[in-house]
Amino acid sequence: MAKEVDAFIKLQVKGGAANPSPPVGPALGAKGVNIMEFCKRFNAKTEDRRGKILPVQITVYKDKSFDFVIKTTPAAVQLLEAAKLKKGSPESNRNKVGSVTWDQIKAIAEDKMEDLNAFTMESAMKMLAGTARSAGITVKGDAPWANN
Repeated sequence: MAKEVDAFIKLQVKGGAANPSPPVGPALGAKGVNIMEFCKRFNAKTEDRRGKILPVQITVYKDKSFDFVIKTTPAAVQLLEAAKLKKGSPESNRNKVGSVTWDQIKAIAEDKMEDLNAFTMESAMKMLAGTARSAGITVKGDAPWANN
């Protein structure tokens, strides 16, 4: 018989660095989850991605047990890393702060494809180009599908 779900918790935690301090402790403690057990299991699973921000979705069951799913690093963070920036532009429509190439966009799209709401690589790349534009990052070159 399946366990009865009590709650879903979504957090963004650095890989290999989960600890009971906020935001992890208060979010899990409020639902009655064993915080240290989550931290140990999360850190063990994400040791290879240490320091990267990872979204995690935690399913809490009625008996206070839990499961969690680790997603890929957010697209905005990957775009900032590709452009070698600390943060995006405060006025993205006026001030452009960096640039990426379509090859970098494609690499990020391939990495994030399982977490994106897209069926084709082209639509995933268009979504990432929009995210880049919102952060004040320009995409250099012609879009690969524009050559047809």
